[in-house]
Amino acid sequence: MSFRPIIVLAGVLAIWSAAASAEAIKIGVTPGPHAQILEAVKPIAAKNGLDIQLVEFSDYVVPNAALDAGDIQANSFQNQPYLDNQKTDRGYKIEPVGLTVNFPLGVYSKKHKSWADVPDGGKISIPNDPTNGGRALLLLRDKGAIKLKDGVGFKPTVLDVADNPKKFKFVEVDAAQSPRALDDVDAAVINTNYATQAGLDPVKDPILREDPKGPYVNLIAVRAADKDKPWVKILVDSYHTPEVKEFVLTKFKGAVLPSW
Repeated sequence: MSFRPIIVLAGVLAIWSAAASAEAIKIGVTPGPHAQILEAVKPIAAKNGLDIQLVEFSDYVVPNAALDAGDIQANSFQNQPYLDNQKTDRGYKIEPVGLTVNFPLGVYSKKHKSWADVPDGGKISIPNDPTNGGRALLLLRDKGAIKLKDGVGFKPTVLDVADNPKKFKFVEVDAAQSPRALDDVDAAVINTNYATQAGLDPVKDPILREDPKGPYVNLIAVRAADKDKPWVKILVDSYHTPEVKEFVLTKFKGAVLPSW
């Protein structure tokens, strides 16, 4: 007499029971690295009873609106200065619950092989949202290209440029459209996720690159009312695993850096 069918049936029932009891959440991400990393997190979270469903957004504005409205339960795409700005401007009750990765910002050009080749009066595109636009200007300041007024914090604007010795002309564009601006400007400041989507190499291609240390570490955010729920800890713990860290280091080869 064989008990194998009974054992197999018991195993199937156990798997079915675990799947049936898994809590499902929707996480908003931008296409590219954020989505790819969460795909690596999904099987780890599933083993701990959390079914992650990814919802991709093509810009930086909608994911927080969707989270605040309850259309999704978490998002993973932004850094703390951006979240702070969104909360101030829009009154969102959203809180960070865990750090993820850092994407050093880059300056790219199709017309010039080095930053020194960018001519006087050259056009430089920067993102038009306050956080990423400010971050772009801080990068240019830190590299000695411009000087900013004292006390500008993390969100300077072009009006805060105190000294522009090469008389650069700043063109503000939607962050997602920055790669397309490369044909029309001398150089473009582009976020890593949009650079990779456009086929750019965020390690080899930039003619200037941001210091990876700083306040621009990305994070997982949830509604304030949800931050102490058990699934939040499962999500963060599943992300903060050696397996996910190894995935990031292997997959992105320095373009994206683990920050936990």
